[in-house]
Amino acid sequence: MNILAPLPARLVVEVVFDFVCPWCYLGIKRLSFLLERRQDLAVELLWRPFLLNPDMPRTGMSRADYMIRKFGAEDRARRLYASIAELGAAEGIMFNFAAIRRTPSSVDAHRLVRYAAQHGAADGLVKSIFHAHFVDGADIGSHATLKALAAGQGMDQAATGLFLASNEGADVVHSENLHAHRLGINGVPCFVIDGDHAIAGAQETEVLERLLDLATCTSRER
Repeated sequence: MNILAPLPARLVVEVVFDFVCPWCYLGIKRLSFLLERRQDLAVELLWRPFLLNPDMPRTGMSRADYMIRKFGAEDRARRLYASIAELGAAEGIMFNFAAIRRTPSSVDAHRLVRYAAQHGAADGLVKSIFHAHFVDGADIGSHATLKALAAGQGMDQAATGLFLASNEGADVVHSENLHAHRLGINGVPCFVIDGDHAIAGAQETEVLERLLDLATCTSRER
């Protein structure tokens, strides 16, 4: 071991996102690839909820009804999803929009991520929930689905079930969503680095890398 080697730069990256947003899945996947490659960076990820559909019933709604309400016609939505699927495939995401039968409320999924953070399981859980929704077509508004995904990250299913049934943290999710809007965040994903640098959208890996390097230089100058 070289004791003179510089320690990894420590950065806090707040990821403002929603689980029903395919662009968020794409952007977070790109960030994950970057962090795997840049081992010189020590990054702590903080997951911040954003609700694209704040008025969505907690039981969700049929996918067909949602697409008509959101896009005006299913054909228009399918064309958009085809473009996203092509981008996703290049990043190793096999989007399967046809498998999604219900558009869920994401409140419980966001609550669960906050709970998982207490057990050091938030990062893995976020990836699992995105995969379950966009690749497997699972209903991530279902407590049974969320419990199974949490168990896959080593979390206790019984404790997770009690937490989800309690509705604990729902007010915090809504509060953080409003806070994001007040900060001027109107689209996701949005990446906020060390509270000073922010960028929105499913940015290319190179763009994220430049921003992380800039934040690293700023941090070391303090």
